[in-house]
Amino acid sequence: MRKSVVKVAAGAGAVVLAAGAGAATYAALEDSPSSAAPVTAATPAAATSGGTVSDVYDRANDSVVEITVTLGSGGAPGGPGGGASQAQGSGFVYDANGHVVTNAHVVDNASSVKVRFANGNTYDATVLGTDPSTDLAVLDVDAPSSQLRPLTLADSSSLEVGQDVVAIGSPFGLENTVTSGVVSALDRSMQAPNGYTINGAVQTDAAINHGNSGGPLLDMDGRVIGVNSQIESDSGGSDGVGFAVPSNTVKSIVSQLVDGGTVEHAYLGVGLTEPQSGEAGAEVSEVRSGTPAAEAGLQAGDRITSVDGDSVASVQQLQSAIETRKPGDTVKLGYARDGASHTVNVTLGTRPS
Repeated sequence: MRKSVVKVAAGAGAVVLAAGAGAATYAALEDSPSSAAPVTAATPAAATSGGTVSDVYDRANDSVVEITVTLGSGGAPGGPGGGASQAQGSGFVYDANGHVVTNAHVVDNASSVKVRFANGNTYDATVLGTDPSTDLAVLDVDAPSSQLRPLTLADSSSLEVGQDVVAIGSPFGLENTVTSGVVSALDRSMQAPNGYTINGAVQTDAAINHGNSGGPLLDMDGRVIGVNSQIESDSGGSDGVGFAVPSNTVKSIVSQLVDGGTVEHAYLGVGLTEPQSGEAGAEVSEVRSGTPAAEAGLQAGDRITSVDGDSVASVQQLQSAIETRKPGDTVKLGYARDGASHTVNVTLGTRPS
């Protein structure tokens, strides 16, 4: 049976897509709103060194929220056309100013959003900004400071395969559910809701199901190492292969969303594939018209081998190198064509949404 990446719409069952969708919205009853007070300060979640799954849960659970979205006229995100009016996911408190991080696909097409905390209190929220290219979103929650306990973001570049991890979220609307596992692999690639690639994803065997999307994947110090986003599954449920957007990506993207509500990604404008020859580099399969790559004279069949003098061994390395740049930056690409080596300067554009 072909494995698929799963995105679940706000209906009775799963909608299985070939790629690029998240694993995490589920139909749910609406939570009742509670009164809200102005945000002033917040008490950070406690931090200690290591611990059990129970310790991590006690440390982080008050910072994890359940998100209920009332959908607009377009229907459920990724769903069969609007049969249900609500969707659900998870999220976590990012800072003392009422910002909550979740997945972009959780709040796609939202007309209203409510956030439920572990103590049952529910508050209205607005979508401050989304970045479909990384499947991240930031909500602004109208909650009192006493309710806000931000989680700390870990350095995902220091993760090791095999280390213990914990996921907290609301699978199938079952709020405050904890599961545990290990980092199964690093530097995986996911397809974002808009079709672009999310690099550096953390793979885990901690159970992630419909409703977990947007919730935190935590290390044993209770720090966020990723945002749970997708599962690969034959059954439509957790088969032990889940993926999270890495915390270093979260840190970069969320800070931009909080500051200005939008994110711009550098854009080269090529389709890429691994070289069939087995040589190192990223082979250009397509050059899109009117893009920086087209203006620089790159052609299908070119094998890009370096960026600003740094070697490129794979498609993922090239994508990651471009992602670290900004629109308007000029990069020097090394490439091979017909057995000869060349270089060209390319001024990067802004990735289409």
